[in-house]
Amino acid sequence: MRVCLASTSPARLMLLRQAGIEPEARAPQVDEEAVVAEVEEAEGRRLPAAEHVLLLARRKAEDVARRLHAEEPSFDGFVIGGDSMFALGDEILGKPYTAEAATARWRDMRGRTGVLHSGHSVFRLSPGSAPREAHAVAEASVTFAADVDEQEIAAYVASGEPLLVAGAFTVDSLGGAFIERVEGDPSTVVGMSLSTVRRLVRELGGSWTALWNRS
Repeated sequence: MRVCLASTSPARLMLLRQAGIEPEARAPQVDEEAVVAEVEEAEGRRLPAAEHVLLLARRKAEDVARRLHAEEPSFDGFVIGGDSMFALGDEILGKPYTAEAATARWRDMRGRTGVLHSGHSVFRLSPGSAPREAHAVAEASVTFAADVDEQEIAAYVASGEPLLVAGAFTVDSLGGAFIERVEGDPSTVVGMSLSTVRRLVRELGGSWTALWNRS
């Protein structure tokens, strides 16, 4: 049973490997900003975080599943897509990209609790059959230490780690020491809830342990 990760995220790849799965990986060809803008314009509202991540997770998995189905009709397995977004109060925080934005973000986050929303989309592909799909959102709350000082923030930002991750933090690397508590599936904060993916695989008739292919 093959597994294709519709993502180039090192964190999601690491999670699957740690769970015993060595997936193929394909980069989805999706303009995320355009997709969200189109849906928000059509519906006349701003998408809340949970809908935002679910929309993008599905579009990513759908794009890779469609190309796989067309290019490799013999593919028998699952395509997994994901997307994450961090919400702090009423503010939705994506990737900060710049050191200045990451620094301001950390000054605002220390001592507070936010929610990491992670969208999951799984497609079941099998030869001669139409693709089937299942989707879900997982959430985990993250509480940051109140005593993170300016030197620590500067050093963390200088490491480059927080610049390209949702919310400007990681829980499984350098940023983990600045996080006091996580409530929910910890892997959700890393980038993908493994328990949620397992449930979606089972909804589509698959067996999670049948996906184990790492020695």
